[in-house]
Amino acid sequence: MKNLKLKSARAHFDMSQQDLADAVGVSRQTINAIEKGDYNPTIKLCIAICKALHKTLDELFWEETEGEERND
Repeated sequence: MKNLKLKSARAHFDMSQQDLADAVGVSRQTINAIEKGDYNPTIKLCIAICKALHKTLDELFWEETEGEERND
């Protein structure tokens, strides 16, 4: 499943995939693969991405199933 929340958060800070990759110590291809849903990052990488984008794990990586509502 594509991670559009990650892509949107990155765009909010006007960061390229390379900018985010540099900030968290991975390759641009890794960020691309995460956004495309081709790669499941480790929890350590998820946390680093969240810190770089000032978001929580839930905000970027929680997958809601069809019909599921979040009570925020």
